[in-house]
Amino acid sequence: MSMLNDSRPSLQLNNVTVNANQHVRVLGVYLSSDLSLDKHVCSVSATCFYHLRQLRRIRWSLDADSVATLVHAFATSHVDYCNAILAAAPKTTTDRLQQVLNAAARVVSDPKKFDQGLSRLMHQELHWLDIPEQVNYKLGVLTHRCHCLLGKAPVYLSNCCIPVSQVATRRHLRSTARHQLTVPRHRLSTYGRRAFAVTGLTMFYTLPDDLRDPAVSTSTFGQSLKTHLFSAYQLI
Repeated sequence: MSMLNDSRPSLQLNNVTVNANQHVRVLGVYLSSDLSLDKHVCSVSATCFYHLRQLRRIRWSLDADSVATLVHAFATSHVDYCNAILAAAPKTTTDRLQQVLNAAARVVSDPKKFDQGLSRLMHQELHWLDIPEQVNYKLGVLTHRCHCLLGKAPVYLSNCCIPVSQVATRRHLRSTARHQLTVPRHRLSTYGRRAFAVTGLTMFYTLPDDLRDPAVSTSTFGQSLKTHLFSAYQLI
């Protein structure tokens, strides 16, 4: 339920009254009073589709490398920006951004390649992950930095990554040798499970044991994680 009802609380600072707003923009991300991402997704989609329409008009006057660069600058980079907030988001939300990626693929690639299918084009030709896998990739890299690179990540995030080996009551478990992290309990499935302390560590928990090894470098982890996520498409 929205925290801002019809009365909308206000803050009085000297002679200035600051009224609450239904949506606020923080670092380019729209946050709503009910913590939904509809406003943010609508804004990103509208911006990307506008630029894609403009690029489509001049598509055939540009070479392939230039088109790919422009599409990344004006579309896919916006979709990728702060996409970790989409963790555990409803499929209806991620599908709207997936439509942006589909449209971007059509601008970048030769339409004749679509005879093989859009999914094949995006995964094998362009090497693009779908939105849910992009979110998991971002969460995996962020969790790896917090867990393995001490001092290289914000403290408030690193404090969420507690190895099982550091929990006195769980040191004797097999998960200690598998480099697993402690996933905290949460009360609300709609909000609590979307927190980084839950969704980030849960995603990290599903990775193979060799990827969770703290000795793995960041570059190696990123490449291996992307390979792991792409392997799911080959099974479909």
